[in-house]
Amino acid sequence: MLRNQFGKMAMTTVAGAMLMAAAACGGNDTGSGGNTAASPGATSEAPKSSLKVGLAYDVGGRGDKSFNDSAYAGLERAGKELGAEIKDLSPAADGSNRGELLRQLADAGYNPIIGVGFAYGEDIKKAATEYPDIQFAVVDSASNAPNVTGLLFAEEQGSYLAGVAAAEKTKSNHLGFVGGVENDLIKKFQAGFEAGAKSVKSDIKIDVKYLTPDGDFSGFKAPDKGKITAEKMYQDGADIVYHASGDSGLGVFQAAAAAGKQAIGVDSDQYETVKEADLKKVIMTSMIKRVDNGVFEFIKAFQGGAKGGSNSVYDLKVDGVGLSTSGGFIDDVMPKVDEAKKKIIDGSVTVPTQP
Repeated sequence: MLRNQFGKMAMTTVAGAMLMAAAACGGNDTGSGGNTAASPGATSEAPKSSLKVGLAYDVGGRGDKSFNDSAYAGLERAGKELGAEIKDLSPAADGSNRGELLRQLADAGYNPIIGVGFAYGEDIKKAATEYPDIQFAVVDSASNAPNVTGLLFAEEQGSYLAGVAAAEKTKSNHLGFVGGVENDLIKKFQAGFEAGAKSVKSDIKIDVKYLTPDGDFSGFKAPDKGKITAEKMYQDGADIVYHASGDSGLGVFQAAAAAGKQAIGVDSDQYETVKEADLKKVIMTSMIKRVDNGVFEFIKAFQGGAKGGSNSVYDLKVDGVGLSTSGGFIDDVMPKVDEAKKKIIDGSVTVPTQP
């Protein structure tokens, strides 16, 4: 979980991580059992890679069409492009065995190991102490441990752009935001979305609802709750609802389709990941969080000899976050979105991280 303590920790940019790598260089969902795959790009002429990468998912596991699937895309890319042997594991529904998954990967000889989601913060810290010769990375959690890299994202910046697009497209001047778990990380999505929308229309109404309180991660895997919450927002007059709720977003899309309204996806381009045609047509855009790039670049840097002890930050400057344009629903407002993006990058707009 991010608590605005970045100033106390050593930070590196994504470009910095890539430079370190350059300098040094000169599946099916299987539940808690995981998935192991030799590099799809390997040939009989190439020696088997000594790079063995392990990844442990957040609750919901692979197949959430969002956060975890984005992480897997980066892992899979490492298998294809770097010749890595890869293994991915999914936690129990309540996430209670996160530490066990990390140890399972470490004992099996995987190095580096990546924990997907801020909830791995403490478990990664403990595992890194127990296995000092293994390099770890944790998505969405800052770290200064010597063998841990934090992979951080400017969710508030991408959400600001989503807010701009939503405010430009709304016909009712009424939006909604559904958060999976009420914690500091998801509040970054809310804060950015609200700021972006109000930069366009200061009097816009935005309903906000979290599915579960801080510490209860079931809010990321509760499509039924997402649907009920979004239904209420649409009934109350919202015509666009943005969700930051993982697998629960499916329920938001279902509510949008039933109401004849629109929704905004998160993490992955959900227009492309959702299969149902009736749901595709309601996904106006998605706030893309390039967890895939973060995972891949960390693995690439490790292969080049990079070590932990710092944090890589993925923001608008390096396209670490952004908006999807699949379906063409926001093509007409992209000039406004691009203008907002430019202002954030040049520093003339600072996006809040708390509502």
